[in-house]
Amino acid sequence: MLTADLIEACKRNSRVAQLKLYNQYCDGMYVVAKRFVKDSFQAEDVVQEAFIKAFSKLHQYKAEVTFGSWLKRIVINKSIDLLKSKKQIMQDLDEVHLKVVDISYEGEWLVDDAITLEDVKQSISNLPEKYKYVVMLFLIEGYDHQEISQILNISEVASRTQLSRGKVKLREVLKHKRNGTRY
Repeated sequence: MLTADLIEACKRNSRVAQLKLYNQYCDGMYVVAKRFVKDSFQAEDVVQEAFIKAFSKLHQYKAEVTFGSWLKRIVINKSIDLLKSKKQIMQDLDEVHLKVVDISYEGEWLVDDAITLEDVKQSISNLPEKYKYVVMLFLIEGYDHQEISQILNISEVASRTQLSRGKVKLREVLKHKRNGTRY
């Protein structure tokens, strides 16, 4: 059965179709939730809540984006809501491979081979909350400023500003790590 057919069946409250759609997307959505929340049980809860919300709001899905993208946004919103409610730090991004290469305004390298992926992940997780979510959504999840503004309920200008400041803060932290000083 095609995803579009499954969605239509789900709109008619077909439990079989809901289970098939759940099985098709649950693993990928778990990975997304795990990027944001620390605990695997909480990530599972986020996915469950996201599916419940998705099934209850399925009539709002207009196929302007893929179902996976629509569901991913719900998972991210649920993850951020959980983090905000519990004031937890973001989960390390074990499955995300980052290559951080940046040049300062003077043209010198701010991040070199001495900075590990673990350093980058830790630095992102330690950013102030107002920068951390925008940096994660932009650099890791690949959302644009319009999408980030909708997810976080902020203006696009605020998204751009927070990303810019978050990147500067990240550069500073990584520069200090490279130099072996604590920041």
